[in-house]
Amino acid sequence: MVKEENNLIALQDHRKQAAKLAEDRKRILALPGQDALHAIFEHPQPEALVRSFAEEDFFFLVHDIGPEDALEVLSMASASQWEYILDMELWEKDRIDINAMTRWMGFLMEADPNRFMDWAMTEKPEMFEYYLFKNIDVRLREHDQDPSDFGDNYLTFDDVFYIGLPNPPEDATADLAEFEKKHAVLLQFLRRLADMDHLLYQQTLLRAAAVIPAESEEEFFRLRNVRLAEKGFLPFDEAVGVYQPIRLEHLKKQKKIIPEIRDEDDRIPAPLNHAALLEKDHIFSRALSLISLEESFNQIQAEFAGLCNRIVSADQTPVRDREGLRKVVKKACGYIEIGMERLCGGKDKMDDSRIAAAVKAYPLTDLFRAGYAMTAELKQQALHWKKKSWFAANRLALSFWGERLVGVIGGLLVKRPLFFDNYRTGVLYREFETMADIRQTQADLTEAMAFDDLLSCFSLDTGAFPKGYFITHENLLLTLWARHRLGLKAGPAPIPLGRFKPFFEDLWETKGMPGRIKPSKKTDFLIWLSDQSGFSVEEISKTLGNALERLFGEIEAEYGNVFASNLDPRYVHLFLLKNPHQ
Repeated sequence: MVKEENNLIALQDHRKQAAKLAEDRKRILALPGQDALHAIFEHPQPEALVRSFAEEDFFFLVHDIGPEDALEVLSMASASQWEYILDMELWEKDRIDINAMTRWMGFLMEADPNRFMDWAMTEKPEMFEYYLFKNIDVRLREHDQDPSDFGDNYLTFDDVFYIGLPNPPEDATADLAEFEKKHAVLLQFLRRLADMDHLLYQQTLLRAAAVIPAESEEEFFRLRNVRLAEKGFLPFDEAVGVYQPIRLEHLKKQKKIIPEIRDEDDRIPAPLNHAALLEKDHIFSRALSLISLEESFNQIQAEFAGLCNRIVSADQTPVRDREGLRKVVKKACGYIEIGMERLCGGKDKMDDSRIAAAVKAYPLTDLFRAGYAMTAELKQQALHWKKKSWFAANRLALSFWGERLVGVIGGLLVKRPLFFDNYRTGVLYREFETMADIRQTQADLTEAMAFDDLLSCFSLDTGAFPKGYFITHENLLLTLWARHRLGLKAGPAPIPLGRFKPFFEDLWETKGMPGRIKPSKKTDFLIWLSDQSGFSVEEISKTLGNALERLFGEIEAEYGNVFASNLDPRYVHLFLLKNPHQ
């Protein structure tokens, strides 16, 4: 009985310590790199704290601190944390980056040389034999052979095995510091191996000389993929499935299976960085806060981290710091929100409790795919239209649609569609984040398609477009309209400035500055479009009413404060005007 009570007390103490470590991890990950480093050193159990970090969190922690400054932290890390760093750092797609391997060998040897050598020779001997094969030349000295026969760049620790190190690069532009670093790491590794176990040193050199590099790389890559797949880093051909659209009815049939954890000690620490980078007012963040006290919370955190890792694999863009991870988290959250809005039938029906229920019920990957399906549909629509459009048939450049529509269409035609933000939030393009982004892009694409249909009904010779002018659908239509009302010959030829001034003066109401365009002129333009295209005024108003209002708004904004006498063709871009100096 006493023994059972003691065991129970010990278990409770252990769980309290684990909970305290979890809180400490969360606090430290929120700190800047150097502050996090100081917090680790000041912790009463720094090694236990370091080893309790999930491998993903430890990786970002080391990069936030800086590998050169994080050597003591690396010395306290577990073997699995070391292995994860090498898995993430050493590979360039499916090939090993030898320079990266040199760099991390140097860091780990400096952090804890004895432990590193033991780990390298017991856990990763094939990997380091491959590294030696790539960097050294091994020769055996015969009993009657003079050591001078090997050359100055060969060294030996036993007068039997002579090792040729790489020669300095002859190219003057080569990085000599990189070469010297590799030379120092190789020399240190070989010397330590020879001192640690001379027989093992000789066996390693013999095996290194017999390495078949293609087979070795293939096996290392396979094992690395197996390890990383457990964390969501699937091979590209599998990870790219995260962008495969899923239909709403199929999503509703998917149900999430969360494994039951009987013992809290069996829990694997969920990565914290991914959830910590969520924006506080995001719907997914609010959903997590509602279920933070439930048993499923850790599993959902791990699931979200796995989704982010899968996106990284599919995009084939290495992420080595929290700022890069923040972009991936934002992308995942954006498409999850769009998927949830589709699932719930609109944003007005998305209360926090319903969102939390959806997070627990449906796989996050499928919610992401349901959101991405909307952009994939827009992309297919844009591609299909471009293939059959009037502007493409007439070999007009995409720039014909003006800055705004070019940005929208161009964002849809890239490999992974992007939203044209036009620096409203500080960037030209960003990921789609809400259903409002989808609706705005759809409206802009529909506008371009409607203008294309309209122009296809005009009798236009695109070969007669004037050279040296930047022609868009807007200035083309406005110029054609102006020429018609001025009684000039039909066509897109620039209008002489003297002929254009009376037309310009007649656009404006007589009162007030800035000027306002007469409603009668807007109506006249609409009637002219109808006459030229064969579409009714009602049809044009329905499809292009907002676009035409925006166009006349641009004219007012650009020229509402300009007198006709001050017009300069060089600065008028909404009409094609002939420059008298040309």
